[in-house]
Amino acid sequence: MAEKKAHEVDGWLKRPDPAVRIVLVYGPDRGLVSERALAFAQATGLTLEDPFAVTRLDGGEIEKQPGRLTEEVASIPMFSDKRLIWVRGIGAGAGIAAEVAELAKTTPADAVVLLEAGELKKGTGLRAAVEKAASAMALPSYSDEGRGLEGLIDEMCQREKLSIEPEARQALRSLLGGDRLATRGELAKLALYCAGTGRVSLADVEAAIGDVSARSQEDMLDAVLEGDARGFDTMFTSLLAGGGNAGVVLSAALRRFQMLETLKGEMEASGRPAQAVVAAARPPIFFARRRAFETAVNRWPADTLAAAVARLDAAVLQTRRNAGLASATARQSLLALTLEARRMSRGRS
Repeated sequence: MAEKKAHEVDGWLKRPDPAVRIVLVYGPDRGLVSERALAFAQATGLTLEDPFAVTRLDGGEIEKQPGRLTEEVASIPMFSDKRLIWVRGIGAGAGIAAEVAELAKTTPADAVVLLEAGELKKGTGLRAAVEKAASAMALPSYSDEGRGLEGLIDEMCQREKLSIEPEARQALRSLLGGDRLATRGELAKLALYCAGTGRVSLADVEAAIGDVSARSQEDMLDAVLEGDARGFDTMFTSLLAGGGNAGVVLSAALRRFQMLETLKGEMEASGRPAQAVVAAARPPIFFARRRAFETAVNRWPADTLAAAVARLDAAVLQTRRNAGLASATARQSLLALTLEARRMSRGRS
């Protein structure tokens, strides 16, 4: 299979296989997709501003003009030994998938095709066409979490000659992620704020990026778990008005409820109180959020948490299938969980 695992992509981009003629970079994190596509384009050694060496196309136009991509690939370079045909904004259309499958067999040695796409379902369409081809490579790109996010923080600290306190690092992890470009922007803001100090403290993080959408998102999820319908609606509306992505919000909610389900299971299995289970959670829960987690673990029954995870999982899938309804789907799903929390709160009073 001509594909890389998510954790292998950056390593491959540092030393791309010269035999690969078609590269597909895809995933829900548009910032990361764009960044990795640029890294591959730079690795070709071509002057990216040279229109004779690099042809840029729009995915929507390619879909409307069958054969356009093939014509571009077949064109003879006039002032360059090699050409890059760079297509951005590709959907999952069957037309371009079939064209790419054929191009994988016929792409000349002087041409390289670079494709940027959003989330693509495994085993179908464009992704399948690239993965099945011997001269092509599929590179998945997902939101910055775990090692990827740690690497960006370390990169910023090394470049700016800053040390970072453990609590500050934990705060950054809770505030960042979801979109690579947004994450880099927030880290650049933090680096500028801390320039000349030699270190990054928790106070620095809170002062420099404490108002980013990630924190608002966490506050909104707290409102859901507490049954605060008015607070949820206000914060959810504000998040989307500020450019937030409804699918990302739903995914964050799914991760929160999955963690709560795990903590609830550990609490019931071990007999330990919520406070002890939350304090020992891995990955660690940011200390400012622990009280909210403790309250939710105590309040929500295990079967209700399991049902919430199933609801959110289905909602995330629905938003990927129909992006046009993402906002409505997210609002409806999260509001239903908020009302469920309110019912439980009233039942305990």
